[in-house]
Amino acid sequence: MAVTAYQKTAEVLREQVREALLDHDAFEQMVRPCELSLCRATCCHDGVYLSQEEAGGIKALLAENADAFATYGLTLPEEPIASAREGRSLKTATREADEGELAVDFPSHFPKTRCVFLDRQGRCGIQRLSMEQGREPWFDKPLTCWIHPIVIQSANRERSRPLVTLVSPDNDPQKADGYPGFASCTHCGRPDKSGRPAREVLAAELEMLGQVAGRDLLAELNADSL
Repeated sequence: MAVTAYQKTAEVLREQVREALLDHDAFEQMVRPCELSLCRATCCHDGVYLSQEEAGGIKALLAENADAFATYGLTLPEEPIASAREGRSLKTATREADEGELAVDFPSHFPKTRCVFLDRQGRCGIQRLSMEQGREPWFDKPLTCWIHPIVIQSANRERSRPLVTLVSPDNDPQKADGYPGFASCTHCGRPDKSGRPAREVLAAELEMLGQVAGRDLLAELNADSL
């Protein structure tokens, strides 16, 4: 049974993860589970980059379920899929955040915006639709959304294979002058000594990623703890 609506996109991910190294040490990092009432969907503040397949799928969902999305109270623009990176990429559009909509500790370097598919409580309309129509919660969500905060780094000169990992404030690949990073700054991705090992907290994400890849990532990580 397919675990995602986006099979072509999943195939690209599958090829990466099948041969990837698995960063066991990174998944021992202590993190806290997602608590929507606290994080207010901070990870979704800037929308998400999409494959052509995902963009087309979301447009089809909107066309077929306009009434449902309207009942969720979403503020959807005429073009909910936006062009990005000077026309080289597609992503979900964003809107300005309303007062009180962001987390109390929302990172100051993040733009104060929201993915247009979030309602005022931080709930994803795409995920809500999937659940109401009897599909798995993440079935229609872009893959990058539900994978977060797990990061899949491409092979490079120092490493001949991709790497499935979690980043930290020290090695966040999006870190730059005046921008401390992305994944390591979101509530579910930042280290927290009061949390639990990431392999436990992110078990659902690791299990689904493993299903996409045909590889039991969770078992590989848990084997080290036996």
